[in-house]
Amino acid sequence: MTMTMDFSNQTVVVIGGTSGINRGIAELFAEQGARVAVASRSQDKVDDTVAKLESLGAQAMGFSADVRQPEAIANGLASVHKAFGDFDVLVSGAAGNFPATAKGMSTNAFKTVIEIDLLGTFHVMKGAYPFLKKPGSSIINISAPQAFLAMQAQSHVCAAKAGVDMITRTLALEWGPEGIRVNSVVPGPIDGTEGMARLAPSEEMRQSAVNSVPLQRMGWPVDVANVCAFLASPLASYVNGVILPVDGGWATAGAGSMAMGMEAFARHS
Repeated sequence: MTMTMDFSNQTVVVIGGTSGINRGIAELFAEQGARVAVASRSQDKVDDTVAKLESLGAQAMGFSADVRQPEAIANGLASVHKAFGDFDVLVSGAAGNFPATAKGMSTNAFKTVIEIDLLGTFHVMKGAYPFLKKPGSSIINISAPQAFLAMQAQSHVCAAKAGVDMITRTLALEWGPEGIRVNSVVPGPIDGTEGMARLAPSEEMRQSAVNSVPLQRMGWPVDVANVCAFLASPLASYVNGVILPVDGGWATAGAGSMAMGMEAFARHS
C-alpha cells in the first residue's frame, strides 16, 4: 500500500537515488507530483533512473558524483538548484557496506566505508545547505540498524552510521531555528536490494532474516519510501531530530541471528 500525498511544485533531491531503497524513494516522490533529481557515481544509472522518473510523469534530472568529493557534490547540487529552484526535500542515502571482521579488514577498507557513509553525509549536508528552502525544507538521512546495534563483521558500518545519526541530531539543533527539519530513517531487512543480497546471499540467511523480524517478513523499498513521504509532508511538520526505524520491529528484537551470523559469512567470502 502506498500513501497518496501531493508534492506538486516541490523539488526533491535523492542522493544515491539510482538503486535499491533510494530509487524506490525517488520513484514514489515522482509518482506524487514532485520534481525529482537523483545522483550517484554511475552516469548510466543516473540516465536510466531519470528516464524511469520521466515515464512516471515527473520532471526529472540527475548528475553523477562521488559523495567523497565535496566539490563535485556541491557543483551537482548547484546544477539542480539552477534548474529546479530551492530544495523542499533532500534524501541523503549514499552508502557502502561489506561483511568483514576488524582483524581481517584493512585500514583502507575501514576508511572507505567511513568516507562514503559518514563524510559523504557531511558533504551532502554542507553542499545542499545554501539551496534548502528556509523555512520549510525536510532532510532525511538514510541510516542503518548498525548505528545502534552492534553486529559482528560490521565495525566499520556501525561506526559510520552512528556518526550519521549524530549528524542528524546535531543539524536538527543547528538548522531547526531556520525551519529546516532533519531526521533519519533506519531501514531493516529490505528485499529486492543489493544490500540485502550482499548481507544475506543464501536462502538460509534470507530465512534467518525473516525469522528475526517480529512481523515475519522483509520489507520492500516502498515501505521506506512511504515513511520518507510522511516525514517530508506537513503531517510531520513538528518532527525533528528523530531516528525512525522502518523494520517491522527488527531492531527492537535485536536483529536476531543476523547480528551474529555475518562473521561466519565474512570468514568464507
